[in-house]
Amino acid sequence: MYSVEYNKKLTNPDQAVELVESGNTMVHGVANCEPPALLEAVARRVRGGKLSDLKVYSLHPIQHAANTVLTPDLNDRIASYSWFLTASDRELVKAGIDFFIPNELHHVPRLCREFMNIDVTMTTVSPMDKAGFFSFGVANLHIPIAARHCKRLIVEVNPNMPRVFGDSFVHISEIDAIVVNEVELPEILSAPLEPESEIIGRRIAEMIPDGATIQIGVGGIPDAVTKYLENHKDLGIHTEILTPGMIDLVKKGVINGKRKSIHPRKHIFTGVIGHKESYEFVNDNPSMESYPVCYTNDPRVIAQNENMISVNSTIEVDLTGQCNSEFLAGMEFSGTGGQLDFVRGAFESKGGKSFIAFYSTAKKGEISRIVPQFEPGAVVTTPRMDVHYLATEYGIVNLMGKSTHDRALDLISIAHPKFRDDLLNEAKKLRII
Repeated sequence: MYSVEYNKKLTNPDQAVELVESGNTMVHGVANCEPPALLEAVARRVRGGKLSDLKVYSLHPIQHAANTVLTPDLNDRIASYSWFLTASDRELVKAGIDFFIPNELHHVPRLCREFMNIDVTMTTVSPMDKAGFFSFGVANLHIPIAARHCKRLIVEVNPNMPRVFGDSFVHISEIDAIVVNEVELPEILSAPLEPESEIIGRRIAEMIPDGATIQIGVGGIPDAVTKYLENHKDLGIHTEILTPGMIDLVKKGVINGKRKSIHPRKHIFTGVIGHKESYEFVNDNPSMESYPVCYTNDPRVIAQNENMISVNSTIEVDLTGQCNSEFLAGMEFSGTGGQLDFVRGAFESKGGKSFIAFYSTAKKGEISRIVPQFEPGAVVTTPRMDVHYLATEYGIVNLMGKSTHDRALDLISIAHPKFRDDLLNEAKKLRII
């Protein structure tokens, strides 16, 4: 029924990006939904002198963007903006040719809708189904909103992109141009667990009750938490990123969503990272539902899940309890992401808990991650009044409702022992204790 319209819009990448004009604002797909053929065609058109003065907005860019629209040689013709930095654009920010946009992740769709004038959105999608719909696949986030609040929508159909249920579909009638490019999706693999991760993960898992709904972040400590949840029962998922560890728990029946307050028996997320097996598992799986971050990460929605548990990581914590999870070595390193969204949502949940976990030291034990004060210019990702549980390999403390005096003592108790005396002395100098 829709094949005629499909064939009319089907073209090659170079012809598709003729819809992009000089002076345009462009938003592209997130992470493993970046459209490689389209981004390469845009870069080629810029290098050929046919396109200039572009504004390109990224969120968690990876190699396809890094090798095309984010290459430094194009910065005189492409102004790059990012809602969340990675290695792909971190050096550009350091050089002053990429511009970071502070945000709470659940606000990004609203920024697209109300604060931007988007000319072109381009992203990778799954093949069209018989009803004329394409799925945004494994990286929903803000793209559905950008797709519906732009002048021109260009999609790159990849047969390897999973068809994912939820608020994750776009109809062919909403699309201006289609290209097909069958390539393997980028895989984002986990590193081996460190001994400290195992300790922290086990302790946090012990504090998660059966029947809880969980959000697990990305990294070694969150991966360790999922490892130690294997003997739990009837867990549910309401998360930002669906990780391989969570998928393993679904396969083992540990996560079934039976006791969820909202979306029972459905696993709710906005993006998927991992390996090919992860993508295959979510493909056309009716228990898996993806929504934009304005839903998954809205603290008011998160809080509707009783016994909501969030587990995230941070770079450093000061003696008042505030967390810096995005600023490192004098510059923006990543972004706020969804940490604050889930910290607030989990705490507002009936029976909920929020954990921020981190190793006690960095640089092979040379630097304490618990510090008296942040360095000048460092940012606060999670304010001290929002922090609930903090965890290191030396223990877990609950800061909620405690005085600055008691907070400092609690934090010193979970610092590495060789830094505790110095932290105690600094706390006295700061008149915290």
